[in-house]
Amino acid sequence: MTGRPAPAVLPPSLRPWLGLIATLAALMVVALGVLYAGHGEPGRVDRWIIRPTADSVRPPWRHVALALDFLGEPAGSAMLIVVGVAGCLLLRHPRAAVLVVAGVGMAVGTTTLLKHLVGRTIHGAGNLSYPSGHTAFFTALALMAALLATGRLGLGRTAGTSLVLAAALVAGAAMGWAQVALGAHYPTDVLGGWCTALAVIPATAWLVDRMADRMTDRTADAGRLERR
Repeated sequence: MTGRPAPAVLPPSLRPWLGLIATLAALMVVALGVLYAGHGEPGRVDRWIIRPTADSVRPPWRHVALALDFLGEPAGSAMLIVVGVAGCLLLRHPRAAVLVVAGVGMAVGTTTLLKHLVGRTIHGAGNLSYPSGHTAFFTALALMAALLATGRLGLGRTAGTSLVLAAALVAGAAMGWAQVALGAHYPTDVLGGWCTALAVIPATAWLVDRMADRMTDRTADAGRLERR
């Protein structure tokens, strides 16, 4: 053991701002869920942006949308998770590897639960749509990658927060566009999925750090007792 503390997956300098953002995002998720609970048609905001249909986008952009959509499907998401975990382990950052698994699980689990609670549908009663799990998953991965980069680069509060939000915005916009273009979700479903990731990932990262720190303290205490 080197005696050096393991790097946190949620940099301390980012905690206040990301905590505030997570709280606001959670409120947005709840507000949209209440507003569209039990609905099966696009709302006013959805119609103002675009009315989702299967023909919203044509080749070659349809191929791009389908490729992005695949990354949110079981096979594609599993591939991204394996790559993410392997990358974290290669960088000797086991906490980040744990965060990838836990963060994805929390983001996808939360959207699945909310879909059944809200009951909003698209293209038929069997297609629960709010919030978008694909958007939450892809945004969550981008958030976790940005948190890792912030810690390794030693970025300050302003630069780190900007990087995290920019990564979340790009990932959420890309996957959200694909979901709306393919007619799989309403625009407000995408917003709900994006906000779900913003709410869940900082909280999950904080929990991972807290549990890892406790385990480290217990190991250190046990080592001191053995040396006595």
